[in-house]
Amino acid sequence: MNNKNSYEEGKVLLINKPLHWTSFDAVRKIRNIIRIKKVGHAGTLDPLATGLLIICTGKFTKKINEYQAKEKEYTGSFTLGAVTPTYDLENEPQDFKNFDFVTQELLDETAVKFLGEIDQVPPIHSAIKQKGKPVYLAARKGHEVKLEPRKINIKEFEITKMELPVVFFKVVCTTGTYIRSLANDFGAALGCGAYLSSLCRTRIGEFTLEQSVTIEEFSLNHDLG
Repeated sequence: MNNKNSYEEGKVLLINKPLHWTSFDAVRKIRNIIRIKKVGHAGTLDPLATGLLIICTGKFTKKINEYQAKEKEYTGSFTLGAVTPTYDLENEPQDFKNFDFVTQELLDETAVKFLGEIDQVPPIHSAIKQKGKPVYLAARKGHEVKLEPRKINIKEFEITKMELPVVFFKVVCTTGTYIRSLANDFGAALGCGAYLSSLCRTRIGEFTLEQSVTIEEFSLNHDLG
Protein backbone atom coordinates (compact mmCIF):
# COMPACT_ATOMS: atom_id res chain seq x y z
CA MET A 1 0.00 0.00 0.00
CA ASN A 2 1.48 3.34 -0.97
CA ASN A 3 1.38 6.30 1.37
CA LYS A 4 -1.60 7.94 -0.29
CA ASN A 5 -3.68 4.79 0.15
CA SER A 6 -2.57 4.47 3.77
CA TYR A 7 -3.80 8.02 4.46
CA GLU A 8 -7.11 7.15 2.81
CA GLU A 9 -7.38 4.05 5.01
CA GLY A 10 -6.92 6.36 7.97
CA LYS A 11 -4.18 7.91 10.10
CA VAL A 12 -3.99 10.08 13.19
CA LEU A 13 -1.46 12.89 12.79
CA LEU A 14 -0.18 14.81 15.81
CA ILE A 15 0.70 18.32 14.65
CA ASN A 16 2.24 21.21 16.60
CA LYS A 17 0.11 24.08 15.31
CA PRO A 18 2.09 27.28 14.60
CA LEU A 19 1.17 30.64 16.07
CA HIS A 20 -1.22 32.72 13.90
CA TRP A 21 -2.43 29.68 11.94
CA THR A 22 -6.08 28.68 12.20
CA SER A 23 -6.78 25.00 12.79
CA PHE A 24 -8.22 24.86 9.27
CA ASP A 25 -4.99 26.34 7.87
CA ALA A 26 -3.21 23.28 9.26
CA VAL A 27 -5.84 20.90 7.85
CA ARG A 28 -5.63 22.56 4.42
CA LYS A 29 -1.82 22.31 4.41
CA ILE A 30 -1.87 18.61 5.36
CA ARG A 31 -4.54 18.00 2.71
CA ASN A 32 -2.30 19.58 0.07
CA ILE A 33 0.73 17.56 1.20
CA ILE A 34 -0.95 14.11 1.26
CA ARG A 35 -3.26 14.91 -1.68
CA ILE A 36 -6.49 13.47 -0.32
CA LYS A 37 -9.69 15.38 0.46
CA LYS A 38 -10.85 13.62 3.60
CA VAL A 39 -8.88 15.41 6.32
CA GLY A 40 -10.21 17.01 9.52
CA HIS A 41 -9.09 18.17 12.95
CA ALA A 42 -10.31 16.98 16.34
CA GLY A 43 -10.68 20.20 18.31
CA THR A 44 -10.03 23.81 17.33
CA LEU A 45 -7.06 25.81 18.56
CA ASP A 46 -7.37 29.60 18.26
CA PRO A 47 -4.91 31.34 15.90
CA LEU A 48 -3.12 32.92 18.89
CA ALA A 49 -2.62 29.48 20.51
CA THR A 50 0.03 26.91 19.67
CA GLY A 51 0.41 23.25 20.48
CA LEU A 52 -1.15 19.88 19.89
CA LEU A 53 -3.68 19.54 17.09
CA ILE A 54 -5.00 16.07 16.22
CA ILE A 55 -5.62 15.70 12.48
CA CYS A 56 -7.42 12.63 11.15
CA THR A 57 -7.25 11.40 7.57
CA GLY A 58 -9.42 9.16 5.43
CA LYS A 59 -11.58 6.66 7.31
CA PHE A 60 -10.21 7.89 10.66
CA THR A 61 -12.19 11.13 10.27
CA LYS A 62 -15.02 9.03 11.77
CA LYS A 63 -13.02 9.05 15.02
CA ILE A 64 -12.89 12.86 15.29
CA ASN A 65 -15.72 13.06 17.87
CA GLU A 66 -14.00 10.40 19.97
CA TYR A 67 -10.76 12.40 20.08
CA GLN A 68 -12.59 15.70 20.64
CA ALA A 69 -14.17 14.28 23.81
CA LYS A 70 -10.81 13.56 25.46
CA GLU A 71 -9.38 15.52 28.40
CA LYS A 72 -7.18 18.51 27.50
CA GLU A 73 -4.09 19.99 29.14
CA TYR A 74 -2.86 23.54 28.54
CA THR A 75 -0.06 25.80 29.67
CA GLY A 76 0.10 29.54 29.11
CA SER A 77 -0.12 32.95 30.68
CA PHE A 78 -2.67 35.50 31.84
CA THR A 79 -1.85 39.21 31.96
CA LEU A 80 -3.45 40.95 34.93
CA GLY A 81 -4.70 44.53 35.23
CA ALA A 82 -6.80 44.84 32.06
CA VAL A 83 -9.38 43.06 29.92
CA THR A 84 -10.05 42.70 26.18
CA PRO A 85 -13.35 42.11 24.32
CA THR A 86 -12.07 38.77 22.98
CA TYR A 87 -10.45 37.79 26.33
CA ASP A 88 -7.10 37.45 24.54
CA LEU A 89 -4.62 39.53 22.52
CA GLU A 90 -6.80 39.70 19.42
CA ASN A 91 -7.95 43.08 20.76
CA GLU A 92 -6.15 45.88 22.56
CA PRO A 93 -6.26 45.75 26.38
CA GLN A 94 -8.66 48.21 28.05
CA ASP A 95 -10.20 49.07 31.45
CA PHE A 96 -6.83 49.11 33.22
CA LYS A 97 -6.79 48.45 36.97
CA ASN A 98 -4.22 48.22 39.74
CA PHE A 99 -2.83 44.73 40.39
CA ASP A 100 -0.17 45.56 43.01
CA PHE A 101 -2.15 43.75 45.73
CA VAL A 102 -1.87 40.37 43.97
CA THR A 103 0.28 37.78 45.75
CA GLN A 104 1.13 34.17 44.98
CA GLU A 105 -1.10 33.16 47.89
CA LEU A 106 -4.07 35.11 46.44
CA LEU A 107 -3.50 33.57 43.02
CA ASP A 108 -3.46 30.07 44.48
CA GLU A 109 -6.57 30.71 46.58
CA THR A 110 -8.42 32.10 43.56
CA ALA A 111 -7.40 29.19 41.32
CA VAL A 112 -8.90 26.71 43.81
CA LYS A 113 -12.32 28.37 43.37
CA PHE A 114 -12.37 27.25 39.74
CA LEU A 115 -11.63 23.58 40.40
CA GLY A 116 -14.26 20.92 39.74
CA GLU A 117 -17.52 21.27 37.85
CA ILE A 118 -18.35 24.91 37.14
CA ASP A 119 -20.63 26.93 34.88
CA GLN A 120 -18.68 28.80 32.21
CA VAL A 121 -20.04 31.32 29.72
CA PRO A 122 -18.14 30.96 26.40
CA PRO A 123 -16.65 34.09 24.78
CA ILE A 124 -19.04 35.95 22.47
CA HIS A 125 -16.08 36.17 20.09
CA SER A 126 -16.18 32.42 19.36
CA ALA A 127 -17.29 30.04 16.62
CA ILE A 128 -20.34 28.84 18.57
CA LYS A 129 -23.34 29.04 16.24
CA GLN A 130 -26.67 30.76 16.76
CA LYS A 131 -29.23 30.62 13.94
CA GLY A 132 -26.62 28.84 11.84
CA LYS A 133 -23.98 31.56 12.07
CA PRO A 134 -20.88 31.87 14.30
CA VAL A 135 -21.61 34.34 17.11
CA TYR A 136 -18.32 36.20 16.57
CA LEU A 137 -19.76 37.66 13.35
CA ALA A 138 -22.51 39.43 15.31
CA ALA A 139 -20.10 40.37 18.12
CA ARG A 140 -17.71 42.03 15.66
CA LYS A 141 -20.57 44.17 14.34
CA GLY A 142 -21.33 45.32 17.87
CA HIS A 143 -24.60 43.39 18.10
CA GLU A 144 -25.64 42.00 21.47
CA VAL A 145 -24.81 38.32 21.83
CA LYS A 146 -26.09 36.23 24.71
CA LEU A 147 -24.64 32.79 25.40
CA GLU A 148 -25.84 30.39 28.07
CA PRO A 149 -23.35 29.01 30.62
CA ARG A 150 -22.07 25.49 30.05
CA LYS A 151 -20.99 22.84 32.55
CA ILE A 152 -17.27 22.17 32.36
CA ASN A 153 -14.83 20.45 34.69
CA ILE A 154 -11.48 21.97 35.65
CA LYS A 155 -9.51 19.00 36.96
CA GLU A 156 -6.26 20.88 37.64
CA PHE A 157 -5.54 24.61 37.77
CA GLU A 158 -2.07 25.54 38.96
CA ILE A 159 -0.37 28.94 38.92
CA THR A 160 3.16 27.86 38.02
CA LYS A 161 4.95 31.22 38.07
CA MET A 162 4.24 34.87 38.90
CA GLU A 163 5.96 37.72 37.04
CA LEU A 164 3.42 40.50 37.51
CA PRO A 165 1.47 41.52 35.58
CA VAL A 166 1.95 38.12 33.93
CA VAL A 167 1.06 34.85 35.67
CA PHE A 168 1.77 31.45 34.18
CA PHE A 169 -0.55 28.48 34.57
CA LYS A 170 -1.25 24.84 33.84
CA VAL A 171 -4.85 23.65 33.35
CA VAL A 172 -6.32 20.17 32.87
CA CYS A 173 -9.96 20.29 31.81
CA THR A 174 -12.82 18.63 29.99
CA THR A 175 -13.64 19.34 26.37
CA GLY A 176 -15.62 22.51 25.71
CA THR A 177 -13.59 24.59 28.17
CA TYR A 178 -12.57 28.02 26.93
CA ILE A 179 -9.27 29.05 28.49
CA ARG A 180 -9.96 32.63 27.30
CA SER A 181 -13.11 32.66 29.42
CA LEU A 182 -11.17 31.18 32.33
CA ALA A 183 -8.65 34.05 32.03
CA ASN A 184 -11.44 36.64 32.02
CA ASP A 185 -13.29 35.01 34.93
CA PHE A 186 -10.06 34.59 36.91
CA GLY A 187 -9.29 38.30 36.50
CA ALA A 188 -12.82 39.20 37.59
CA ALA A 189 -12.47 37.00 40.68
CA LEU A 190 -9.18 38.72 41.55
CA GLY A 191 -10.80 42.12 41.04
CA CYS A 192 -8.21 43.51 38.64
CA GLY A 193 -9.16 41.93 35.32
CA ALA A 194 -7.07 39.57 33.17
CA TYR A 195 -6.78 38.36 29.61
CA LEU A 196 -5.13 35.36 27.98
CA SER A 197 -1.69 36.39 26.68
CA SER A 198 -0.32 33.00 25.58
CA LEU A 199 -1.65 29.45 25.27
CA CYS A 200 -0.22 26.07 24.33
CA ARG A 201 -2.16 22.80 24.26
CA THR A 202 0.19 20.19 25.67
CA ARG A 203 -2.01 17.09 25.81
CA ILE A 204 -5.23 15.59 24.42
CA GLY A 205 -6.10 12.37 26.25
CA GLU A 206 -3.07 10.08 25.93
CA PHE A 207 -1.52 12.13 23.09
CA THR A 208 1.17 14.65 24.08
CA LEU A 209 2.82 17.62 22.43
CA GLU A 210 6.17 15.80 22.68
CA GLN A 211 4.82 13.21 20.22
CA SER A 212 3.86 15.85 17.65
CA VAL A 213 5.70 17.20 14.62
CA THR A 214 5.66 20.65 13.05
CA ILE A 215 4.03 21.22 9.66
CA GLU A 216 7.54 21.69 8.21
CA GLU A 217 8.77 18.39 9.67
CA PHE A 218 5.72 16.55 8.35
CA SER A 219 6.21 18.06 4.89
CA LEU A 220 9.92 17.19 4.79
CA ASN A 221 9.41 13.62 5.99
CA HIS A 222 6.44 12.95 3.77
CA ASP A 223 6.91 10.94 0.61
CA LEU A 224 4.03 9.61 -1.42
CA GLY A 225 6.42 7.08 -2.89
